[in-house]
Amino acid sequence: MIRLLYREEKPSAGRLLINGKDVGRLRRREVPYLRRRIGVVFQDFKLLDHKTVWDNIAFPLVCTEARPREIARRVPQVLEAVGLLHKARARPTELSGGEQQRCAIARAVVGDPEILIADEPTGNLDSETARGIINHLVEINRRGTTVLVATHSESLVNTLRRRVIALDHGHVIRDEERGLYRREAL
Repeated sequence: MIRLLYREEKPSAGRLLINGKDVGRLRRREVPYLRRRIGVVFQDFKLLDHKTVWDNIAFPLVCTEARPREIARRVPQVLEAVGLLHKARARPTELSGGEQQRCAIARAVVGDPEILIADEPTGNLDSETARGIINHLVEINRRGTTVLVATHSESLVNTLRRRVIALDHGHVIRDEERGLYRREAL
């Protein structure tokens, strides 16, 4: 589903609408513009080890040809927001798992996306670090960004009590406004 949302894959059937636009019908040249509106926090972070934390976060802005002044303004803002300003010159390999996750979140939100997708954002983290990551995602959502979290974490879902959409083989089998985690009867 995540790959469908940011158009890494096309739907084999049906329609996927984002802001009224059918993502599956976008022309190839329109896809980069869709992706500028969507931030993605990958399960394996996808940080560039040969770049500093600062450069990893600036990378989406560089790719979209943001002005250097804009990059210099936005990168420290998101570093501060995720508590990594003091790690700006470190490489990803010098960070803990929680710090890498916060770096990945900062990179995903630096372009001020309308939608943030987080794939198993707490998957390999201890419970205290996971709570911190979730607090960051809740704050991002509170500021107006739609946050979609793909997870198998029962405690995460039950703690947040937000909208839960359960999928099975590409079909929505449950959609609840303040849902709890449950294993679906197949």
